[in-house]
Amino acid sequence: MKTKIFETSRHENLIGKFRRIAVNFFPCYRRGGGRIIFFSSDIQEIHVKVSLNWQTRNYVGSVFGGTLYSAIDPIYMLQLLWILGKGYIVWDKSSSMKFIRPVKTTVYAKFELSTELIDTIKTEVANNGRYLINLPVILQDKHGTIYFTASKELYIASKTYHKERQEQKAKINTTF
Repeated sequence: MKTKIFETSRHENLIGKFRRIAVNFFPCYRRGGGRIIFFSSDIQEIHVKVSLNWQTRNYVGSVFGGTLYSAIDPIYMLQLLWILGKGYIVWDKSSSMKFIRPVKTTVYAKFELSTELIDTIKTEVANNGRYLINLPVILQDKHGTIYFTASKELYIASKTYHKERQEQKAKINTTF
């Protein structure tokens, strides 16, 4: 599926296509009901689709709220892990969601990380060892009607900083 609902100048190459297919077939993501439909070659832009079907429908005939959240849950974390590389730890720390209206159609989300934001993250981690960031998510239909919003807080740290913190905590725990 090379569907691009959102305007973008980015393109999907073979590696992006492979990543898209791999995440879509990963069992816990696949069962959730979301599908990645676009994965840019630089990993800075990902588009996700959630459809209303027999697997995602709840008792009242709209998309189950858990389906909406599971479709967006891992995306920013995966983007940052792939972009930043092996020298970093990236974890979801918290999130908040707002259901605006029942989803009875196909909805889409765009996850975009600018080069400036990535540079800021790298600078903050280099200066402080870690960084907390809140990133927004909007699920909307193809006409732009918003159905669901979320804010994802992510913890990003250098592996060196994280290892030192774990060692400090271990020393404290063994003294009691």
